[in-house]
Order: sequence, then structure tokens, then C-alpha cells
Amino acid sequence: VDLGIDVSAEKFVEEAINHKVDIICCSALLTTTMSEMRRVVELVKEKNLDVKVMIGGAPVNQEFCDEIGADFYTDEATSASEAAVKILLERGK
Repeated sequence: VDLGIDVSAEKFVEEAINHKVDIICCSALLTTTMSEMRRVVELVKEKNLDVKVMIGGAPVNQEFCDEIGADFYTDEATSASEAAVKILLERGK
């Protein structure tokens, strides 16, 4: 489900619940959007969702991923798709 651009953390989580997703993937192009990634992780934990959160994009790195508690960081689209496949296989899908 592609939510487009400028999506709030609340919308990410709402749509994850509505569509019963296994993975929420967030990409940032500007540092100003990184706070929403943090909020996505917080909301997933608050709602105790069984959803993995993957982040990527120019301003983020593994250190930021660890800092906000996201499950996966990838630095480009190919590795993101490979990580998503791995997650789904581990979940038996």
C-alpha cells in the first residue's frame, strides 16, 4: 500500500492496521521527516502491533534506526526488497 508523500505517523499505523500488513516501510528525503519515523515506531509499540518497521532514505542510517528502535535499515531499494522478502519468509508468508 503506497501512502504517498507527507504521511503522518498516525496514518501509517492506521493503514497498517486496516490492511493487516507485516511491514511498515518509511523513507525520508529530508531530515525534517525523520521525527515521523520515530513516531511510527512509538505508535507501533504503543499499540502492541506485530509489525516490523523498516526505514531508509538519504538522511537516515543504521545508527538512527537503532536510536528510534526501528527493526531494519536499508540504504537502497534493492536491499529493502530483499529485507522485506526475508521478513515475510520468517513469518511464513
